[in-house]
Amino acid sequence: MQLQVTNSPFNQEQVELLNRLLPTLTESQQIWLTGYLFARQNAAGATTALAEVQAISAASTASEAVTIVNQSAASKEVTILFGSQTGNCQRLATGLGRKLEEQGLQVTIAAMNKFKTNNLKKIENLLLVVSTHGEGDPPDNAMSFHEFLYSKRAPQFENLHFSVLALGDTSYEFFCKTGKDFDERLEELGGQRLSPRVDCDLDYDESVASWTAAVIGSLNNRLNAASGAVPIAASTGSEIALEQSEYSRTNPFKAEVLANINLNGRGSDRETRHLELSLEGSNLQYEPGDSLGVYPENHPDLVEAIINELGWNPEEIVTLNKNGDKGNLREALLKHYEITTLTKPLLTQAAELTSNTGLRELVAPGKEQELKSYLNGRDLLDLLQDFGPWQATPSSLVAILRKLPARLYSIASSFKANEDEVHLTIRAVRYESHGRDRYGVCSIHCAERVQPGDNLPIYIQQNPNFKLPANPDAPIIMVGPGTGVAPFRAFLEEREELGIDGKSWLIYGDRHFVTDFLYQTDWQRMLKDGALTKLDVAFSRDTEEKVYVQHRLLEKSREVFEWLQEGAYVYICGDEKHMAHDVHSALLTVIEQEGGLNAEAAAAYLDNLQQEQRYQRDVY
Repeated sequence: MQLQVTNSPFNQEQVELLNRLLPTLTESQQIWLTGYLFARQNAAGATTALAEVQAISAASTASEAVTIVNQSAASKEVTILFGSQTGNCQRLATGLGRKLEEQGLQVTIAAMNKFKTNNLKKIENLLLVVSTHGEGDPPDNAMSFHEFLYSKRAPQFENLHFSVLALGDTSYEFFCKTGKDFDERLEELGGQRLSPRVDCDLDYDESVASWTAAVIGSLNNRLNAASGAVPIAASTGSEIALEQSEYSRTNPFKAEVLANINLNGRGSDRETRHLELSLEGSNLQYEPGDSLGVYPENHPDLVEAIINELGWNPEEIVTLNKNGDKGNLREALLKHYEITTLTKPLLTQAAELTSNTGLRELVAPGKEQELKSYLNGRDLLDLLQDFGPWQATPSSLVAILRKLPARLYSIASSFKANEDEVHLTIRAVRYESHGRDRYGVCSIHCAERVQPGDNLPIYIQQNPNFKLPANPDAPIIMVGPGTGVAPFRAFLEEREELGIDGKSWLIYGDRHFVTDFLYQTDWQRMLKDGALTKLDVAFSRDTEEKVYVQHRLLEKSREVFEWLQEGAYVYICGDEKHMAHDVHSALLTVIEQEGGLNAEAAAAYLDNLQQEQRYQRDVY
């Protein structure tokens, strides 16, 4: 993207200089420069001499780790708190902690719900790494910390220096809301920012690296200035964003498809695919509760329609990724860029590529409700059809598109029971919106265009927040309607393979018993062999009155509470917006009625289960 006087705060001379410089910078140089500018902004109180020494030192050692020296014991303490639903923030926090420890800092890392909030007043340096879940909600393990900061018990901070890294998805209305909440609230309570908050979209590697560099640079300036030491250049922090294993989110393994089976019976109005993928030669391993990231391809019909709409040559060469790799336009739209989801940042940039003033009006301040309505259920083709004529070129269009993100699926197999294999349960998504048929990108790719022998780019996403009990004898209650049952197949395969005798109870739901009972033969075999102790089902369309999994919990309330009193772990997997809330409410009712508790005490009981990791959710 070329800077212009009209789309930037720079004058003509500055724009020309920047446009000559920026294309020549390597990725690491860009990351370092971002961090340096952040640090320089936050170092306004430092002397000119120190700033000059830092700049000279930075230029010669940009790729080296920071060594922070001559600090007092107190200044070396950094606390990193994470709020994570799927494990991303925990992984990033752990990587950041290792980096800071290598530099001689004393680092404390904790989940937000494990941290004693009365210690907040003692902290000088606080780093928060947090995602946003659902409709702007904190992740499960950040809820109590969020509530505390917004309560009357939250203290005023006199010596707190903080920074927030927020993970989110720009396609959601409340993008990075939890991180924004923490950032604003800590400032309200008197905290001072070490560096500005960074809000990350799905493709977050560069953003994480920039934030890391800014934080380390600010720590250098503040801590060394306090001790009189000369600051040393900050690390780029890019190591934090990179995976340690050979195959990862940024370097996926091409797994061969061994099987692709429709689990639904003839006559079902649903299609659910069971995929078996080979991990042979990858050295990838996983545990029950982990997820698999799959990089899909967009629907070729949609790609063709977009190219035809603009009258472009599908063979024209464009940039495919941030590494600068080249390929033709069709390949770019098919495999590399997201074209099925619209976001406000995309529309804002697209408004510069059209003479249609309607798009500028749509993204203007005060039009939030109209914009939200337009974004819902529309894709890139809609945008191109609604707001032409376009002055875009193939290169300028792909430049404003975000990377096609991987789709995460709960793994449906045990690695111990299926060595060098991983299994998935994927429901095909098809629907009509705004007069046109729409498709789930990954689900339809797998359902219609992936055959045994083909390859899928994949990686393992560890989820430490959804794991079997450390005590194998602890009872487990698993609630998973539809494809939400996938991780429980992995749980039970694992327990079966290890010969674990602890009690297990599966509560499963779908539409029809005859056509929609996913993995029915597996459950029957496990019941017979003793790996599964108890099975309850709820098929909502087989009875006049619809029955769901939460109704089964209420019907069996006494037994559910008895299992809880015996130390049972409760696992929920599936739809967050409706099912998970309904199940949560049912559990509160069970605890209140069977435990003889009032509503407040029942909520505290369930909160305590969550604190003990006996109530875990994998919801989406």
